[in-house]
Amino acid sequence: MAGKDIAYFYELIDRLAKDHDLTDEEFKDLIITEDPEVYALLASKADEARQKIYGKNVYLRGLIEFTDYCKNNCRYCGIRCGNKNAERYRLSEEDILSCCDMGYELGFRTFVLQGGEDPFFNDDRLVSIVSSIKKAHPDCAITLSVGEREKDSYQKLYDAGADRYLLRHETADKAHYELLHPAEMSFEHRMQCLKDLKEIGYQVGCGMMLGSPGQKPEHLVKDLRFLQSFKPHMVGIGPFIPHHDTEYADCPAGTVEMTLKLLSIIRLLLPDVLLPATTALGTIDPFGREKGLKAGANVIMPNLSPTNVRGKYLLYDNKICTGDEAAECIRCMTRRVESVGYQVVQSRGDHVSFQRS
Repeated sequence: MAGKDIAYFYELIDRLAKDHDLTDEEFKDLIITEDPEVYALLASKADEARQKIYGKNVYLRGLIEFTDYCKNNCRYCGIRCGNKNAERYRLSEEDILSCCDMGYELGFRTFVLQGGEDPFFNDDRLVSIVSSIKKAHPDCAITLSVGEREKDSYQKLYDAGADRYLLRHETADKAHYELLHPAEMSFEHRMQCLKDLKEIGYQVGCGMMLGSPGQKPEHLVKDLRFLQSFKPHMVGIGPFIPHHDTEYADCPAGTVEMTLKLLSIIRLLLPDVLLPATTALGTIDPFGREKGLKAGANVIMPNLSPTNVRGKYLLYDNKICTGDEAAECIRCMTRRVESVGYQVVQSRGDHVSFQRS
């Protein structure tokens, strides 16, 4: 970094905004700089890029965390199967439909069904849930975030009416992936799942944790190259936050600054991507989601889960919004979005390549 003044970074950011690409070393320089002036310029350019495509619109997704059972034992996750202190629950199909009905009345037009990899929710059960939601609310989009499955399973869910699928790749570096996950989980299978989802026709989201144990700037450069080649429709990133019942309990959390910086870089790399300001970002900074919007994000996912289970779905410590009623949550979120100059819109909020006239 020696000898690299602010003019160098201005030139990099201008070129990234124009060409949507840099060299690996240039990306690394952006990732490791701690200059607040660079952060501010990145955010300004990213906001300009998102407004060219999406204006000041912010899309809400109604998040329904329907099971915290999980067969996996990921080393960083609070609902890992090895955590015997987790309070387990499953929502019934009727519970899930009730959440959607309430969300629809509040103006949500996308529902996100998120859960651990719970074998109880086999293809038949999930197909029934998806088709029932689609029948009740045909003008809404359904996003699934239920982990790794085989291609025929993804196809059945797509045929039942699922529109989108979120599967964070977590890291594009195989050795780093193996540091974060147990031996029975495969980096290659995770990547194959993402390819399968895209081939089927889903709007696909991937993403990674920032500041996760063992992460280096070179890993983040690999992540950017993966995003550039895969061209996801959505990218969900957030800071690593440790959970007290995992082996990474004492590791430092990721930072607001790095998360905002990567949001901006990803917006400039993929200008039309749907980019959430995540709950994790709001957890490490009370104004994190507003800052995320100003750095290029255009999606927020308020929680529609019943309040009696929200405190149980704890992937990490100190998660926010575990007690808010959904109606109050959306009123609060709308005010907060407007406070930084944007507007919540009642829309499915599809990726521009999927929008229909």
